[in-house]
Amino acid sequence: MTGEDGKKQLLHLVFGGELATLGGSEFRDLDALDIVGIYPDYQSALNAWKSKAQASVDNAHMRYFVVHLHRLLDPQGQASA
Repeated sequence: MTGEDGKKQLLHLVFGGELATLGGSEFRDLDALDIVGIYPDYQSALNAWKSKAQASVDNAHMRYFVVHLHRLLDPQGQASA
């Protein structure tokens, strides 16, 4: 699938929240997750992730993640017909 600009659309989700432990990946409060947004390419998602991560640098338990949604939607890596 391609976007309006003709480039292949590779969706990415950026989200974050406070972790229960510094070394883990379990969140303290799922209701407080910060869903930053869904982006059409990795670079856009990386820019959003970087902005949110830098804004929360004073909270050691706060972590943001980039999820490659396109890999979940098409795990075989095949283009949609």
